[in-house]
Amino acid sequence: MTFEVAITGVGYRVPERVVKNDEFEARMETTDQWISERTGIRERRIADPEVALSDLAIPSCRQALDHAGIDPKDVDLVICGTSTPDMLMPSTAAITAHAVGCTRAAAFDLEAACSGFVYAVVVAEQFIRNGTYRNVLVIGGDILSKFINWDDRGTAILFADGAGAAVLSRSDRRGVLASTLGADGSGQDLIQIPLGSRTPPTADKTLHVVHMKGREVYKWAVDNVPKILTQVAGAADLTPADFDHVILHQANLRIIEAVSKRLGLRSDQMIVNVDRMANTSAGTIPIALGEAAEQGRLKPGDRLCLLGFGSGLTWAATALTWTAPVPRPAPARTATTGHHEPSVTASDLAGPGVVPSRSL
Repeated sequence: MTFEVAITGVGYRVPERVVKNDEFEARMETTDQWISERTGIRERRIADPEVALSDLAIPSCRQALDHAGIDPKDVDLVICGTSTPDMLMPSTAAITAHAVGCTRAAAFDLEAACSGFVYAVVVAEQFIRNGTYRNVLVIGGDILSKFINWDDRGTAILFADGAGAAVLSRSDRRGVLASTLGADGSGQDLIQIPLGSRTPPTADKTLHVVHMKGREVYKWAVDNVPKILTQVAGAADLTPADFDHVILHQANLRIIEAVSKRLGLRSDQMIVNVDRMANTSAGTIPIALGEAAEQGRLKPGDRLCLLGFGSGLTWAATALTWTAPVPRPAPARTATTGHHEPSVTASDLAGPGVVPSRSL
């Protein structure tokens, strides 16, 4: 016997600190106009040095559970899609589950880079559909500011911090319609952080940060994402034009525009926040989903496509019908210490692989 699966609640949390494009001008050869024209990004959120991923994941999960009306003790499994866990062990999923009160839940992290959230959604779907679990809490997020060379224009301007969460539950309505996963390890050198068992911690900090071949990534995404979106739409007996909302990984506005143009999608179908949030890796899709739900853009019966792609290379997509309630109005979901802090400036940005020092 199999069961229907639906997203029943969402939440998100981003840091309060804002870095605007013009603040990079004192550090590298770039301008606000140059960054905006090539990426569509105007600003991004950067976590304070003491903030770990779980500090964003925990409030995201609490908001998602509240939205779904689910008691934490009724959660059977917690999955965290991330490339930047609190530590190598234990898992951020276990840390978060404990803090949120998911006392009955199994927990593990899943590493599929920017595809991580949708990968985790698809894995959660299988556990629910086959009857193993009833409620699964899925997290997607990253704190990439701690793994960036702040002097590298090719990466420093793109990446940021944030997390989001979704509750997937057994449902009497058809929520998840179709899903697809994929990977191509031949592209492993296009986006990578070399640090790991092959390259253990070393004094050479350049091995601790993101390395990316931007042109090759752009070409791969523009060539392949339309095919992936069309594939998952077809598996759900839909066409790309049938989706009310499409949330692509928020890597770069130019990729989103190129994919939309190739598929003939309308601008009102695309949910975009890369201009304000930049690329939060596994966090981009759940943050955009949480914002859209909070703003009342998602109505019961709307058809959505969530599609992530990133390092690996990996990709994941799911087509679904929105069944969660429109949430009551809520304040902006920013991680805060209870007081407003001004934007971090370029002079606060530290060296390679080091988060900006707190001098505000």
